[in-house]
Amino acid sequence: MSDKEKKIIIPRQLTETGRQTKVETIEIQKKSNKLFIGIPREIIIQENRVALVPSSIATLVAHGHRVVLETGSGEKSNYTDHDFSEAGAEIAYSAKQVYEADIILKVAPPILEEIDLMHPGQILISPLQLPIITAEYIYKLKAKRVIALAMEYIKEDEAGTFPIVRIMSELAGLTAIHTAAELLANTSGGKGVLLGGISGVPSAKVVILGAGIVAEYATRAALGMGAQVRLFENNIYKLKRIQNHVGRHLYTSAINPHYLTQELVTADVAIGAIHSKTGRTPVVVSEEMVSKMKPGSVIVDVSIDQGGCFATSKVTSLDEPTFIKHEVIHYCVPNIASKVSRTASVAVSNILTPILLKTSNGGSSLEHLISANLGLRHGIYIYKGCLTNEYLGKRFHIKSTDLDLLIPSSL
Repeated sequence: MSDKEKKIIIPRQLTETGRQTKVETIEIQKKSNKLFIGIPREIIIQENRVALVPSSIATLVAHGHRVVLETGSGEKSNYTDHDFSEAGAEIAYSAKQVYEADIILKVAPPILEEIDLMHPGQILISPLQLPIITAEYIYKLKAKRVIALAMEYIKEDEAGTFPIVRIMSELAGLTAIHTAAELLANTSGGKGVLLGGISGVPSAKVVILGAGIVAEYATRAALGMGAQVRLFENNIYKLKRIQNHVGRHLYTSAINPHYLTQELVTADVAIGAIHSKTGRTPVVVSEEMVSKMKPGSVIVDVSIDQGGCFATSKVTSLDEPTFIKHEVIHYCVPNIASKVSRTASVAVSNILTPILLKTSNGGSSLEHLISANLGLRHGIYIYKGCLTNEYLGKRFHIKSTDLDLLIPSSL
């Protein structure tokens, strides 16, 4: 008997004449909780990551889920179609085939042409990069009546942390310092400064804004290379936490414009590492402050995916990652982790796979899991035609609705 069908045997009671009626079988249909997951090839040129790697796909397929992946999706992360096929994925040769899936996983926001391929009730899990989101983007998702989750706003129930943000932040913090070191070199248009210095030559000064995970890993990398580090953050507890984790005394300060300007004037590198839990990152460095920085100094604004914390920041790409303003080199790539795409792909895949597996363990669909999981619900910004993110509603003057008013009535 198949998993989808079961037969229940119902014995009849004896009749008054003592005869027993025939045993009757009633056929019932068992609702499947298996997922149909689609992974399109990222068509934004500078996006090199893939949402699920072969090892994760093998795990999902072993649990009975179906994964369809567009050909060439893993090439930029050095995974071949053969790798995915051997793991159990179906290889599709058109995006249209992939968008027939119930769940779409992406590591970059879908472009408008991709939204056209979506269908009502579909679940989209992808980043929400605020600088490139438009009102048209929101209206199109609303019109498609999909359920859209922003990866960076998904929370872990137990810890209350943002797992995607955390793992990408670790990568971003390390990569930001390595990138800054490259940009200081003559070959990248810098002044030829070695970040760590050598005997008899002072090391470079690095100013880091924020004291979260990006800041912690940037601090570790900068100190490891021998640079001087200055940390600015208004949350004193976070500053203490970084000092404890790093295991040494650091120069720290609240974000006071006077002290911040003093340090920026003599800094070789400034790292923007401020994360907002709900909307845009606050701008803490004005254009006037940037104009006072040393010619040839470097700004790496990791916060650019939420708008950036430098007034002079604007989104760049891996193809053209930098621009110069006030003689300061700006690096503002929102998907900085794509520089190390294979590592980043494994990291994202490790977060998404357990979330998807919870559905089979719980015996319910992902949509029902969303209703019970506050961490996943925190990531929802579009729910079946309704905008549920208050910040986006205010930004684009679109009516937003509290998600709690929508889910109980529809599930």
